Amino acid sequence: MSARPTISACALPAASRIAQRTAGADFADSYSFADPQPEASALQSYLALTAQTPAWMNALMSLRNQVVRWVGLKHLGQLKTRRPGKALQDYRLGDRVGIFSLSDLHADEVILYDDDKHLRVQVSLYKAEGRIWLSTVVHEHQILGRVYMSVVGPVHKLIVPLMLAQASAKL
Repeated sequence: MSARPTISACALPAASRIAQRTAGADFADSYSFADPQPEASALQSYLALTAQTPAWMNALMSLRNQVVRWVGLKHLGQLKTRRPGKALQDYRLGDRVGIFSLSDLHADEVILYDDDKHLRVQVSLYKAEGRIWLSTVVHEHQILGRVYMSVVGPVHKLIVPLMLAQASAKL
């Protein structure tokens, strides 16, 4: 395992497509780090990164799924994304990729989303200049979405950099 990379909180990258989706957003954050696989496409990097999701993160997702079902939010599953036997070129817009669905697929950026009656979450992995930016944009639809994000937002800012550091160090 290599040394943990430095993960930096930053603004959404201006050249990214997700930066154009922040109008009316209730939550947005972005983290950047050196690209451990600069030759890989954005989707390849996203799949590689999420394949290294630490066990503690999957445990938190399981806990989240158990708790939120009592208040009407959907069970998302785990962050693991790669389906055995599915080739990279077989991914299409709308495909389920772990807990998200694929909405945009470009060599330099992949955007995934989950949408329900409470909120819309969009996640981007953007690559440029030897760096990766992982960005999240959330639009809350109802009071339940606002309550959910009042808890998840601060936790998200703590766990995402830690998860990225652990996962990217394994690449």
